[in-house]
Formats: sequence, C-alpha cells, structure tokens
Amino acid sequence: MDWNSFLPFPIEQLPFVFLVLLIGFSVHEFSHAYLADRFGDPTPRSMGRLTLNPRVHLDVLGMIFFLLIGIGWAKPVLVNRSKFKRPRLMGIAVSFAGPFSNLVLAFISMLILFALYQFKLLDSMSEGVNMAIKLFFSLMVTQNIFLFILNLIPFPPLDGYRIVEDLLPRRWMARVKQYEQWLFYAILIMFFIPPIRAVTLGPIFAQQDSIIRLFSTAAEHIFGFAVRL
Repeated sequence: MDWNSFLPFPIEQLPFVFLVLLIGFSVHEFSHAYLADRFGDPTPRSMGRLTLNPRVHLDVLGMIFFLLIGIGWAKPVLVNRSKFKRPRLMGIAVSFAGPFSNLVLAFISMLILFALYQFKLLDSMSEGVNMAIKLFFSLMVTQNIFLFILNLIPFPPLDGYRIVEDLLPRRWMARVKQYEQWLFYAILIMFFIPPIRAVTLGPIFAQQDSIIRLFSTAAEHIFGFAVRL
C-alpha cells in the first residue's frame, strides 16, 4: 500500500514536519502568553505557559491529526481579557500575536536558508545532511506560513475568530455566538470536502504561494541571488 497517497506529507518527511510543528506551535502559543502577560493578565504565567518548552504547549492528539490529515492544534493559551487596560484592543493584539509569530518564523527561516547558500555552509556536508537541512528550513517556511493563514480564518476556535470577536459590536457578536458550534462544523466541512474546499478555503490557502514569493524576493534583494525552495 502506498501510504503517501493517504498522508498530507511524504512519510520520509514526517520527522521533519513534526520538528517544524513543535517549533511553530511553541512559538505561536508563547507569543499569545507573552503579550497577555505584558498587558497585565497573569493567567498564562500562572498556568506555566510563559515558556518555549514544547512539552507545555504540545497537544498530542492535535499533533497526530496534523501529521495524518494536515490540520491540527496545540494547547490553547487561556487569556482573561478583563485584566487588560483596554480589553478589546489588547485582546486583538494578543490574538494576532500567535499567527504573526509564525509569519516571522517563516521569514527568518527563509533568510537562514539563503545565508546557508551565501556562506557555502552546506558545501562541506554530506549529501544526506545537506538535503535534510534544506528540507527542514523549506518546511519551516511553508508550514509556518500555512499556520499563519490557517489561524487567521475567522471561524472558531481559530485566532481569527477571536479577533472578529473583539472587532464586532457586542450586539452583533451575541448573534454570531448563537451559531458558534455550527461555525466550527462548517470549517471542518470546508476543509475535508474537496469540492467545497476548492471554492472556500482553497483560495485562502493559495495565498501561501504569494507570501513565499514575497519572502523569497525580499531575501533575493538582501543576498543578491535566488534560491529555489
């Protein structure tokens, strides 16, 4: 049986995807916790979430789902917005901090990949190590951009929904909340049924390529040459 036809990633890439997700999830959740703590909410610190330790942020089931079906989750950071000086504005910043951290990680990874070529750091390595390092940083770019886009979709329980919660007038949000559980099922349908995904989430995830090209172009201007992911 060809398992690669059923999995979202080639089997030989799964260890690298796992490591990339550990980093991406940990930085994402730490960013939520750090900004909430800076804004005056002690909840993340009291729950031990103000750390980059992956064991604190990892949700085993969420990781398994990501590796097997291409979408998953980490343990969410609990935030008490009432502790913020400006709850709605600071709530938006805290919600956005997670996805934004993935975008930053992707760009840093792109720069590191270019630097490896610039300073010929891969030349002295064996072919296997060379390919492994390139694959790791390529996945760091693509999967962190994917996490950035995924988490900004305005459906529960994603960060984009929390941002909309703080942006909409309270009376509007009260109406939306009546359908919150159905919105959760709606995004599952959009993700797992190909024809529906093609006309809903497909165009959104297609922006991944645009961001990769943007980052690649920026790195090309910095280093003066092109690298193909």
